[in-house]
Amino acid sequence: MKKLFLCSYFAEVKDTFKDFMNNDTKGKKVLFIPTANIDKETKFLVDEAKEVFKSLGMEVEDLEISKLDEKTIKNKIEKTNYLYVGGGNTFYLLQELKRKHLIDFIKNRVNSGMVYIGESAGAIITSKDIEYNDLMDDITIAKDLKEYSGLNLVDFYVVPHLNEFPFEESSKQIVKKYKDKLNIIAINNSQAIIVKDDKFEIK
Repeated sequence: MKKLFLCSYFAEVKDTFKDFMNNDTKGKKVLFIPTANIDKETKFLVDEAKEVFKSLGMEVEDLEISKLDEKTIKNKIEKTNYLYVGGGNTFYLLQELKRKHLIDFIKNRVNSGMVYIGESAGAIITSKDIEYNDLMDDITIAKDLKEYSGLNLVDFYVVPHLNEFPFEESSKQIVKKYKDKLNIIAINNSQAIIVKDDKFEIK
């Protein structure tokens, strides 16, 4: 079964995640990709997400994909049952995933039963294409990114941080611009999208 947990702000949906895991978190190991977070001012978000996992008794292993070789990364993703992909710049994240040829690899692992946990940028890249997010993230940071196809794990387009600082305007603008063109699902910081196979619900 394909299972995804998508959110804007992981630290604020801890209880929802616990329910998603059926309270069965102790001793579980999560592979943690912090690659999107390239802004020093938001590094605390990485620490917060790690603290959530640790408070639930989960073991966290860092996987900084911009610094490791493709074989090492794929070997680690192949063995994990839980993959967390954090927030930050969505375009930079996608660029690094494509550099290491991880798009199809991650998609296949999720379709084979690996649980995918995506926060903000990590949620956005599950859509078919991420170009719609250029109103929220600086696209010029990813200088080597030539096209914007994402993981294509869901048939909707996540807009995180709806009406939340500092994304009040950009989140509203994306919804307004694309609501009639794309299947937009906008969530605030205290909501999560639970995907099981081809069905999803907002909690």
